[in-house]
Amino acid sequence: MADSGLPSEQADIEDLKTRLSWFLSGASLIISVPALILMTAHVGFAGLASENGVSLAQATFMVAAIWALPANIVLIGAISGGYSLVGAAIAVALSSIRLMPMVAAFVPEMRGPKTRRIALFLLSHFIAVTAWVMGMERLKHVPRNMRTSYFAGLGVTLTLTNTLVVAIVYFLSTDFPPIVFAALFFLTPMYFLTSLWGSARDRSIHVAMVSGLLLFPIIHQFAPTYDLLLTGLAGGAFTMVYVRWVRARDEMS
Repeated sequence: MADSGLPSEQADIEDLKTRLSWFLSGASLIISVPALILMTAHVGFAGLASENGVSLAQATFMVAAIWALPANIVLIGAISGGYSLVGAAIAVALSSIRLMPMVAAFVPEMRGPKTRRIALFLLSHFIAVTAWVMGMERLKHVPRNMRTSYFAGLGVTLTLTNTLVVAIVYFLSTDFPPIVFAALFFLTPMYFLTSLWGSARDRSIHVAMVSGLLLFPIIHQFAPTYDLLLTGLAGGAFTMVYVRWVRARDEMS
């Protein structure tokens, strides 16, 4: 009876080794241009947190728990602006709504034949802009039953590394001029913008991006408090009109 269980134990060990290998493969992406850009952006965040009176413990907790740089910036703005707890929570939630379609698109790509829902639920925490772009580009080259291990390596390593970056830079923030922090902040949205443009599979994505970029300055002049939300709604509506027009044109031709 003991011998009959040996092959099963060996198979489990081999499976564990394979998963660990894919986990480390995902973790190795910390040495890449997107990951380095994200780390430089968190250097800027550490300076912003320090300048606004956010403690080291609070800043590192925000990075690890929220894991969305724009949401963290919104939260610091709410804190410095004297928002109530409810108001700050609503502001952060609204800024993070943009991640919902990313999660909806990414989870099916990550799900394997035997993937547990709890694993997908936990890994969804790490789906943010950089991890999403990197994952969508590389998951198609990973065996489906190893994709959760691969993304776990990517997501966990990105989160822990940037949390550590914020902790280190927080102590050194007095040595950096404010303009440096502002420039570093700008790198992440620029990377995401160029990556999304290059990886777009449909022209409607380009239309949505251009309409958002053109509409935002206009909307900001009239409703600065709700500019991002209104820009998303207006840009999305314009893109839907474009999609319907293209479909109608194709049907007529």
